[in-house]
Amino acid sequence: MIGTIFLIIAFIGGVAAVAAYYRAATGRTNLLSLARIGMYLSAVGIIAASATLLYAILQHDFSNAYVWGYSSKSLPLHFLVSTFYAGQEGSFMFWVLCSAILSFFLLRYTRGRNLEAHVMAIFLATQSFLLLLLLTKSPFRSIWDVYAGQIAPGNIPQDGRGLNPLLQNFWMVIHPPILFIGFAASAVPFSFAVAALWRKEFTTWLKSASPWILFSGLVLGLGIMLGAYWAYGVLGWGGYWGWDPVENSSLIPWIVLMALLHTAIVQKKTGQLVRTNFFLAIAAFVLVLYSTFLTRSGVLGDASVHSFTDPGAVVYTLLLAFIVVFAVVGFGMMISRRKELKLQASPMGLLTREVALTLGAAALVLIAIVVLFGTSLPIFSKATVDGAFYDTVTLPLAFAIALLIGYSLKVKWESEDGKEILKRSAASLIGAVLVAAVMMYFGLHEVMVILFVFASAFTLFVNVELAYTIAKTDPRWLGGKIAHIGLALFFLGIITSAKYGTKEQVGLELNSPKSVGSYTMTYLGNHRIEGDKYAFDVNVKRGTENFTLSPVMFQTQEQGIMRNPDIRSTFTGDLYVSPISIDESVAGGSHAGEMLTLKKGETISVGDVKAKFVKFQMGQHGMDAMMGGAGGMSVGSVLELNNGHASETIVPTAVYAKDSAPQYNAAESKLLGANVRLVSMNVDMGSKESTVTLEVLRPGAVPQQSEILNLEVNTKPFMNLLWSGSVLLFIGFIVSMIQRRKEA
Repeated sequence: MIGTIFLIIAFIGGVAAVAAYYRAATGRTNLLSLARIGMYLSAVGIIAASATLLYAILQHDFSNAYVWGYSSKSLPLHFLVSTFYAGQEGSFMFWVLCSAILSFFLLRYTRGRNLEAHVMAIFLATQSFLLLLLLTKSPFRSIWDVYAGQIAPGNIPQDGRGLNPLLQNFWMVIHPPILFIGFAASAVPFSFAVAALWRKEFTTWLKSASPWILFSGLVLGLGIMLGAYWAYGVLGWGGYWGWDPVENSSLIPWIVLMALLHTAIVQKKTGQLVRTNFFLAIAAFVLVLYSTFLTRSGVLGDASVHSFTDPGAVVYTLLLAFIVVFAVVGFGMMISRRKELKLQASPMGLLTREVALTLGAAALVLIAIVVLFGTSLPIFSKATVDGAFYDTVTLPLAFAIALLIGYSLKVKWESEDGKEILKRSAASLIGAVLVAAVMMYFGLHEVMVILFVFASAFTLFVNVELAYTIAKTDPRWLGGKIAHIGLALFFLGIITSAKYGTKEQVGLELNSPKSVGSYTMTYLGNHRIEGDKYAFDVNVKRGTENFTLSPVMFQTQEQGIMRNPDIRSTFTGDLYVSPISIDESVAGGSHAGEMLTLKKGETISVGDVKAKFVKFQMGQHGMDAMMGGAGGMSVGSVLELNNGHASETIVPTAVYAKDSAPQYNAAESKLLGANVRLVSMNVDMGSKESTVTLEVLRPGAVPQQSEILNLEVNTKPFMNLLWSGSVLLFIGFIVSMIQRRKEA
């Protein structure tokens, strides 16, 4: 109850502040003090409500429906704290908390720039709307209200339902909070844009807004990339991006913010793109609200693994109203000022930096439109868009962006001769051609991908050259070049990891080595690591490398079998091993003998006998079967055995009948004094990577039960380019933000 009272106080304070700031902006400047009191009252109420919820979580107050639904006594402290924003109500609470904290910084920032009344009125209006949502979807409802008829009044459960096992990870503590800070920060450029339209200050507002555009882009982008790393390194998806609708819904406003960042440079330098910048600043925030609607309204419940369930008709309506109100406010102000804004437009020279930046921003907006279309499609029809659609459509646009980044830095603001541009760009162009040629030599063939590699390498070399020059003169301006270097490396990391990577599903029998690509893997067994989680140890050898990977599987009531991969990262790439399942026995029954795995052409020692796997041999009836004839298919593995004094050839076989399991047959070896039975084959026609697994059955051997671990093994070359590029990108953002803050 006390938490709800704090929310009501915060809402009243916020609405009062908006009203007082509005009156102050229209001439009643004496109301500024009253407006600030309302702002402080709202912020303190939000902080107090947040502290109340956190206290209830830490005290295991299971009379609170939200606390009972997302926490439990067994959770460690860091996961217990993360339950604050694990559910819908808590995530809204955290968002409005971020907004309240930002309001202190924004008040101080705008107060000394004569922008306080207009900017704070808009910003606090967005905050008040969030508070209205919270009052409707409150995290302070009792368990007896929410589950009326299911739990007797006064009966408090002994424990909570706990946090979804999928969310019990270190990144849960970091990723969502950063994303929500980015959501809250996106309201600031929106507020500056609407305030500028209100004040009719069309050309100067970006100087004050630029640090906040950089900040919101930095934090929102960082949240997205941390989510990508979480998916890659922990969740076992085999990748870092799946084009899931909820992933996309955060990406779209970030792309629009990146477009705004570059068109803002054009306006500050030349006075161009005034209308474009207002549109992008407003659109970015409206798209954040649309992202919230997609995530929280339940409309993507069948299309996304991330989506929350239906929150109820009232919240659904409020979310839609949130979008409509602020879209009407923002774009309505643009329409009302259309005549004045039209006067700001003027023509551009063709071979100029402003044209290059404008085209790059247009390509970004087109990508946002494509992703928005694919993400929204499930709302209007039952159809969904797969990842191949996004990859195919966005690749040419990504090529254009990569090329234009480098080109824009080689062309001047004033019109000039194209020959001079080529002359200045020659070294970077040659370097880019060489990089593309090397990647073609190593198997890259798709024309569009080759062009993307060329453009990314061109941008990389251009920015390295300029960064070197700037570092010697004025390092304060290195931010943009560092960010562009990071982006180019990120692009190259996408291509190398996707186009040169491999994926293979394998079954590893306990203590039986098996060749997987260039590695030899041996399943060593499993052990419990915590609770009901089990690690499955896999020894990996390649050349002088010898290490153990331990992917994890565990059973949950909510999600079924959960799988966490293990990754070996080196400079040249990642070996990514994700568990699929564990079988209690293998085809062919229990084993009584020594297990051997040989590649085609490989020779190994079995005691004092050398055994070489020569080839597969197919029987005539097997050929008939493959050609459509009746009967089974017989495949033999030709082995040559030699002990230095005598040699022999044996052919253990497997018979594949049409309607029954394969039958594995043994061949007698006089040199080994044992029968050799074929256990499994990996047939790769025309390749030396074909392998066989054999069992040496000596007289008197005691059968032993075995097990097999099924894995997905991925190799991802030069993943470090992607992650290091991401780090450099955000370092560049920080450097630029500091410099823009000094300018403002």
